[in-house]
Amino acid sequence: MTGALTAEQTQAQKEFRAFADHHIAPHADTWHREQRTPPEIVRLLADEGLLGLPIARQYGGGGCDAVTLGLLAGELGRACSSVRSLLTVHTMVAHAIERWGSRAQKETWLPRLARGETIAAFAVSEPDAGSDASGVTTRITRDGDDWRIDGHKRWTTYGRTAGLFLVLGRTAQGPTALLVERDTPGLRTEPIDDLIGIRASMTADVHLEDCRVPGGNLLARPGLGVSHVVGAALDLGRYTVGWGCVGILDDCLEAAVDYAGRRRQFGSLIKEHQLVRRMISDMYTDARAARLLCLEAGRLRDARDPGALAATSTAKYFAATAAGRAAANAVQIHGANGCGPDYPVQRYLGDSRVMEIIEGSAQLHQVGLAEYAFQDHAPRSHR
Repeated sequence: MTGALTAEQTQAQKEFRAFADHHIAPHADTWHREQRTPPEIVRLLADEGLLGLPIARQYGGGGCDAVTLGLLAGELGRACSSVRSLLTVHTMVAHAIERWGSRAQKETWLPRLARGETIAAFAVSEPDAGSDASGVTTRITRDGDDWRIDGHKRWTTYGRTAGLFLVLGRTAQGPTALLVERDTPGLRTEPIDDLIGIRASMTADVHLEDCRVPGGNLLARPGLGVSHVVGAALDLGRYTVGWGCVGILDDCLEAAVDYAGRRRQFGSLIKEHQLVRRMISDMYTDARAARLLCLEAGRLRDARDPGALAATSTAKYFAATAAGRAAANAVQIHGANGCGPDYPVQRYLGDSRVMEIIEGSAQLHQVGLAEYAFQDHAPRSHR
């Protein structure tokens, strides 16, 4: 589907794929089993400029367009969903700072994030607050010129290694967001192991106990934490997760076609069995459809079209649910082999289940997309 891309985007995708195939894909199963991302691969991503790709050039980033960022997320997602999740959370925080931060915050943090000198994490979810970010209970109170934070954040991707956290909390005036450095007294992280998917994503609980940060670390005035800062970051996160799911779909299709072309049962290759062919045809169709939806979302984002929000939600919802179907069918095609550690489809299945939950669950998107449908297709008045 390269004909839908510009020459520059096509070349960028080739370079992203070559990087992912050489440096990431061969090691993804090992990282999955070890439940860690080696620091050297994070450093390599930073040195290649990939972690800073969407950050503005004036801050040392690549200043790339949304479609190019999506292509990168797709290739990383095809190679390893955990590594793709690093790109997602890092760029979510960078985007929030670039859009809503003060001049001092931008000049301080964006060059560090662009170079990968500091890795950023998005600390929003809590034990009792997930998709409903407005339900967070982390307390943020004014203390002289500083802010004091008390709370417990959960499911923080790359929380074990991040040097900067975007923390959502609640003040008396409403929710707000603060930038908190790892070495801030009162902040500690606790590993979360044995996830069903993205097991190498260094996920952690983040505990904040009487954690004091300077007043200049406030990213949004009280009341705008969810509607502005978190909303903008989650929108970008959904976009890169959607593209990551395109990568999972590509992997599932490739694995299923390869296995069905080699495995014999009942005297013939299983690719000749009609029901196997049906599963593969569904994967093929879903992979193409998901890619087109993500491309549309990227183009609308680049054009600053008001429809980009709905397009991004549509793309993420479709790509995530399609990846779940494809992974389940890929395991089914592999039979008992698909349930063991010798084939990567087991990893795809766990990763795809996580994709249907993060950055807004599939059910949350169903509710939101229905609202878009009612708005876009309201009955016309009859004269």
